Amino acid sequence: MKFSRIAVWFRNDLRLHDHEALSKAIQQGEEIIPVVCVDPRMFFQTDLGFPKTGAIRAKFLMEAIQNLRDSLRKIGGDLIILNGKPEEALKDFAVQYQIKAVFFSKEVTSEERSVEKSLEKALFSQGIACESFWQSTLFHLEDLPFPVKQVPEVFTQFRKELEKSSPIRELIPSPNTINFPKDEFLTSSGEIPNIKSYGLDEPKQDEKSWLEIKGGESSALGRLQSYFWERDLLKIYKKTRNGLIGMDYSSKFSPWLALGCISPRKIYYEVKRYEKDRKKNDSTYWLIFELIWRDYFRFISKKHGDKIFHIEGIRHQKDSWRRDTDLFHSWIEGKTGVPFVDANMRELKSTGFMSNRGRQNVASFLVNDLGIDWTWGASYFESQLIDYDVCSNWGNWMYVAGVGNDPRESRYFNILRQGKNYDPNGDFVRLWIPELKNLQGFDIHQPWDLSTAHLKNLKIQLGHTYPHPIVDSVHRLSY
Repeated sequence: MKFSRIAVWFRNDLRLHDHEALSKAIQQGEEIIPVVCVDPRMFFQTDLGFPKTGAIRAKFLMEAIQNLRDSLRKIGGDLIILNGKPEEALKDFAVQYQIKAVFFSKEVTSEERSVEKSLEKALFSQGIACESFWQSTLFHLEDLPFPVKQVPEVFTQFRKELEKSSPIRELIPSPNTINFPKDEFLTSSGEIPNIKSYGLDEPKQDEKSWLEIKGGESSALGRLQSYFWERDLLKIYKKTRNGLIGMDYSSKFSPWLALGCISPRKIYYEVKRYEKDRKKNDSTYWLIFELIWRDYFRFISKKHGDKIFHIEGIRHQKDSWRRDTDLFHSWIEGKTGVPFVDANMRELKSTGFMSNRGRQNVASFLVNDLGIDWTWGASYFESQLIDYDVCSNWGNWMYVAGVGNDPRESRYFNILRQGKNYDPNGDFVRLWIPELKNLQGFDIHQPWDLSTAHLKNLKIQLGHTYPHPIVDSVHRLSY
């Protein structure tokens, strides 16, 4: 064995399957100590007044950590829980327990990379080795047909070149056993934090919510089994993926992908098995297509670095955004007076999730109709989304704001037209905006077009029971 004792630091890779850092550690170490370090900086208040990680997202994270611990215990191991800055807590832990190497997954964005570099420096000063592994994408970094600095600025070119010449590496199987030094951790392996310790209230399930998602690898693999094989929904994925209500309209893999509870390669090879055993069509390809989009944003983030967080984006656009906190909070609270926007924002606040169609619409409304600083929207999504992925989130917001990877000049979404296409009977709006529930059909999307008398008969008073639209002129939302 190369090392007598290796710590595997789990980050956004909270799983046992397809885990190169864990697999290599088992091959090279006599004893393996899996570790998670909960960084308090994840829960700091932002300058905009909300926590960097909100309650629903935090709860999902803690569930995933608990599930990883349970899985490790089943194969003879355990998960050590540390609290503190990883570059400090992990170094102290490694010194205390005579760890000879720390293995972990590579990240690409600045906060995560800064922690990595500080940890490596601290460990090297103690004579402790570090090894990092690329394992967050479908296509491996080393298998790209071009250097990262030459990643195409247009997705279609990126996708075609990868599909033509880059292989998908084989899955790494989950370990059956792990040699964990139990005697040293018999008293305690650390407590999983209660989110209340970070000033967050325990989230309650909204009675209107249909979302059934729990953090962890076991839940992720269960969803894969259910969506593909038991409910046989993959074959209609492309047709249903723009839905708004229910667990079945899309795969819902994104929350587990974000924390690495499931590997993109695991999904890819399950799609291939489904195509062989059941059906191959546009829908099966489209799920892989979405995984490639996820890869693209990660490689673009690696190429451009901190530019993805800057107001001018990667296109160096002039900053001309408004910073109106009242308008911004109307958007956050779902009180813009535009029902399709408000319904989606209320769903996000209540559940930590929003459909892809909803995200595009509320983002377009914030940046195009209100002219609000797009980074504010990206920061709020970071706080709320249980499927927050730093590269995809900021990449998509740049895209909508016109400062990212998009050959088109405008990403404006006509909200009423979108509502007509995706919620024609108003069922989604009616679910999340009960004060408008008495409006029938598509009327619920445009209550300002109805007479005051008609609204009064339905116990609706614009400006009182539901806001007037906060956009300067409603005609911008017309067909």
